[in-house]
Amino acid sequence: MVDSPASPAAAAAAPHDVVIVGGGLAGGLIALALHRHVPGCRFLVIEAGRTLGGHHRWSWFETDIRPKARGLMAGFALNGWDEGYDITFPGLGRTLPTAYRSLASAEFHRALMAELAEGRVMLGTKVAGLDAGGVTLADGTRLAAKRVIDCRAFKSSKHLAGGWQVFLGQHFRCETPHGLTRPVIMDASVDQVAPHGNGAAYRFVYVLPLSPTEVFVEDTYYADQPKMDAEVLKGRVAEYARRHGWQGEVIDQEAGILPVISGGDFRAALAEVAIPGVALAGARGGFSHPLTSYTLPFAVDNALAIAGLLARRPDVSGSELAAFCKRRATRHWGATAYYRMLSRMLFEAAEPDKRVVVFEHFYALKGRLVERFYAGRSTWPDRLRILTGKPPVAIPRAIRALFSSGKPLNMETPA
Repeated sequence: MVDSPASPAAAAAAPHDVVIVGGGLAGGLIALALHRHVPGCRFLVIEAGRTLGGHHRWSWFETDIRPKARGLMAGFALNGWDEGYDITFPGLGRTLPTAYRSLASAEFHRALMAELAEGRVMLGTKVAGLDAGGVTLADGTRLAAKRVIDCRAFKSSKHLAGGWQVFLGQHFRCETPHGLTRPVIMDASVDQVAPHGNGAAYRFVYVLPLSPTEVFVEDTYYADQPKMDAEVLKGRVAEYARRHGWQGEVIDQEAGILPVISGGDFRAALAEVAIPGVALAGARGGFSHPLTSYTLPFAVDNALAIAGLLARRPDVSGSELAAFCKRRATRHWGATAYYRMLSRMLFEAAEPDKRVVVFEHFYALKGRLVERFYAGRSTWPDRLRILTGKPPVAIPRAIRALFSSGKPLNMETPA
C-alpha cells in the first residue's frame, strides 16, 4: 500500500529501471502493467498534477479491449452496463447490445495509489527536461533512469490534419430516480449548431446513468477550431437535463478538446515531439482512434506490450524501448488509415449541417460492424459496407476528400 507519494530526495537516491513522465491514462496503465508483470522493476511515475489521471472519465465498449488484455482493468471500480446502449438520430432510434464500461479518474487514482508499491509515484512534480539517461525536475533534481517513457499530453503539429472534438459533461445527483437503465452513447436529435453562430457542427449528447439517482450528461460537437465556450455548453447540458425531468445538483464537471486526425505526415509529427532514446506513448505518441479520439484500448495494449518486452528482455536499453514504441506507433498509424479517410469525409465532404446524416447512416448498420469500428478493427467487408448504399455526402465532394491530405490541424492552443 502507498502511504504517501515519493519525495524527490528519495527518488534521486538510486537509478530507476523506468521513469514514466505523465501520470495520465497511458502512464498510469504502463506503471500498473510493470507492477503486475515485471517483478522487481524499479519504476517511477512523475505527474505534474495532484492526482493520477487528471480530471476525466474514460469510457469504452467491452469489445474494444481484447479478452486476454481485460485483466489489466481488473481492480478498478468501473461503471458497467451489460444490457447495451441507445442511440438517437433525427430519423433513427436504436438499442445496440454491446456492453459498455466507464472509469472515473478519481477511481483511477485511488486504485493505482492503493496497488502500486510505496514510493513509485511523484505527484505535483514538474519536469524541466527528459533525455535517454533520465529526467531533470524543475527544481534541478536529477533522476537517473535506464529507460524513460514520455506520456505527456498530446501536442498539436503543423504536420497533422483534422479537426477537434469539443465536450463538456456534468454529473448530476437527481432529486428523484432518472429512470435510465442504459447509456445513451449518442443523442443527435439535438440542435446541430455550434456555439456563438459558428455554423452547423455535428453535435450530440452523451448520457451515462451512474446510479438510480445519478446521471452524467455531456454535450459534444465536432469542430474545425479548438475553441470552447464553457458557459454555452453548461447551458446546453442544463437544458437537456431539464427537458428530461432530471432536477438536482451538479456534483462534478469535466471538459476537454480532443484532436480528430484526418491525415498528415506522421513521421514528421512524431519527430517534433520525440527525444532521442526516450520512448513515446499515449496520445502524444500517436495512440488514439483518429475519428472517435478513444485512447483506452490502445493504452491497455501498449502497457501490456511494454511490460511484456521488459519481462522477456530485462536488459533492453532505453533506445531499444523507444524504437519498439515507435514501431508500434507507425503500425498503428498505418492500420488506422481508413478512419482518417472517414474523418476527411466528415470534415471536407459533408456539408456542416449534413454531418449528422453521416453518423446516422453508420449507426443503421449491423451491431458487430459498429463494435469492430470502435475497436479500430474493421474488416474489409466492414469498410466497404460503411461506404456503400445511398451516399450521405455528394459524390464529387467525397472523391475530393478521398484524395485530400486533410485540413491542417489548427495550431491554436485549445481554449
